[in-house]
Amino acid sequence: MINNTEYMGDEGYALIGTAFEVHRELGGGLSEEIYQESMELELGFRNINFSSKDELRVYYKDHLLKKKYVPDLLVSAEIVTELKAVKALNPDHERQLLNYMRITRKAVGYLVNFGPIEKLEWKRYMLKEFIPS
Repeated sequence: MINNTEYMGDEGYALIGTAFEVHRELGGGLSEEIYQESMELELGFRNINFSSKDELRVYYKDHLLKKKYVPDLLVSAEIVTELKAVKALNPDHERQLLNYMRITRKAVGYLVNFGPIEKLEWKRYMLKEFIPS
């Protein structure tokens, strides 16, 4: 049995370490596209497995839909990562990520906000029903 708090923990720490490095280098308040490209470069520098803007399968009542979801980043093939560059994360951002995780059946998701000038804002989410046993 996998401990819920440990599932994808090392990969998550690596992801957030990458985001802190990008924020340390660039600061906050730039456009999301700049952070997207910088995150891709830094993940590559660190040899962290990721895909960018790739299509993920979407399910409805155990049926695969034709429509696909395209996350900002998918880290280690399991962590849905949504990048933001807004003043502050809000409940709509959280719902968006949780919906993406649910429809793609991914257990772990991160919201990473580069908008604040002084500090990186991030949150980790888990959906226990999608953690492999």
